[in-house]
Amino acid sequence: MAMASFTQLSSSSSSPLFHPQITKTPFLLPAAKIGRHGFSFSLSLSRRSSSVSALAASSPAVGVNAPVTSEKSVRTLPFRVGHGFDLHRLEPGYPLIIGGIDIPHDRGCEAHSDGDVLLHCVVDAILGALGLPDIGQIFPDNDPKWKGAASSVFIKEAVRLMDEAGYEIGNLDATLILQRPKISPHKENIRANLSQLLGADPSVVNLKAKTHEKVDSLGENRSIAAHTVVLLMKK
Repeated sequence: MAMASFTQLSSSSSSPLFHPQITKTPFLLPAAKIGRHGFSFSLSLSRRSSSVSALAASSPAVGVNAPVTSEKSVRTLPFRVGHGFDLHRLEPGYPLIIGGIDIPHDRGCEAHSDGDVLLHCVVDAILGALGLPDIGQIFPDNDPKWKGAASSVFIKEAVRLMDEAGYEIGNLDATLILQRPKISPHKENIRANLSQLLGADPSVVNLKAKTHEKVDSLGENRSIAAHTVVLLMKK
C-alpha cells in the first residue's frame, strides 16, 4: 500500500494538524480509500523503543502468588489507557520514599512494603491499562514475602507484563498530593529514577505535586496520595 508521511502532506495544508512542529514524527498515513461509507484510513506507528524490551528481558518474572500473564487478557489495540491511585497514612518512625527516592521528613508511609505511594499508583495504572488485576491482588499485603519490599520490584513486574503484551510507555502523568514536605527540590531526581525504572525516556514521564490546602488528612500531614494516568502504545 502506498504510504505518505505527515511531513509530506504538511506543505499542502494550512490546518493546525499539519504544523511543522507537530508533524516531525512518528506517524505514517496511507493514501485514503473510498468505499461505500466514505473515506477510510489505516494508521500505523513507526515509533519503537528498545529500552523497555531490554529492561524487561533483564528482569525475570517476580514470584507472585499466582501466575500473571498479559497474553489472555490484553486485546491487540494500538493504544491503551490506565489510571492508578494510592494513599498511605503518614506516621513517625517510617521513611518517606517517593518514586524510589528517600525524602527527608519527620514521618513516612505506614505500609506492608516500603510504602512508595508514587510507584504503587504507577504500577496500578499500567496493570489497569493492560486489563490485569490490581497491585493488591498480585502483591497482597498479607504475604510476608513482601514485608518491607522495595516497590521497584513491583514496577519491574509491571514493566515485564507490559513488554510481554507488546506495549511501551507512550506517556505518563503523575500527581502527588501532600501538605509537607515540599517536593520541588526532589522532583527531578524522582522523575529521573521513575523513568529509569520504566525504561522510558524522561521526556514522556511527567510529575506534579499539589498540597491539599490543609483540608482533611492529606492537608493535615497525616497522609499522602498519588494519581497516575498512563498511555501505552503498541510496539
